[in-house]
Amino acid sequence: MKWLLPFPLVSACLLGLWLLLNQSLSVGQVLLGSMLAVLGGWSMTALQPAKARIRRPGAIIRLLGLVIADIARSNIAVARIILGPRHREVTSGFMNIPLDLRDRYGLAVLACIITSTPGTLWVRFDPVRGTLMIHVLDLIDESTWIATIKGRYERLLLEIFE
Repeated sequence: MKWLLPFPLVSACLLGLWLLLNQSLSVGQVLLGSMLAVLGGWSMTALQPAKARIRRPGAIIRLLGLVIADIARSNIAVARIILGPRHREVTSGFMNIPLDLRDRYGLAVLACIITSTPGTLWVRFDPVRGTLMIHVLDLIDESTWIATIKGRYERLLLEIFE
């Protein structure tokens, strides 16, 4: 069965996406979507993605709770900046954060977290020096940002992936 569906989750998601986009559960759409899903799974074998090793699944729940709270908090902060009085001086800027995290899946999750949090943006990661460059909308104190990313996100991602 592994030869038919080497990546069953990818194939299932492709089939679901196909059916959602076509807004039909007709036999023809299910068959066509299934063919595309199987071909999509086979094409993933050419990419040969490395398997992710999740060491502590319980840390995922804690990380998810922190991310949801931080996104809500950041939405409020960005709304205050945008809708607030114009006399407040906002200093945006780039900063570098040294990271211990090297796992590609951990870095991908960190990129999603930082980019989905309003007011921050992942710019680049230097794998040689192990530094992450981000852009922050309201950059007041770099040490606070470094402590937040390393203490809240990187610590849990290291527990999960390394």
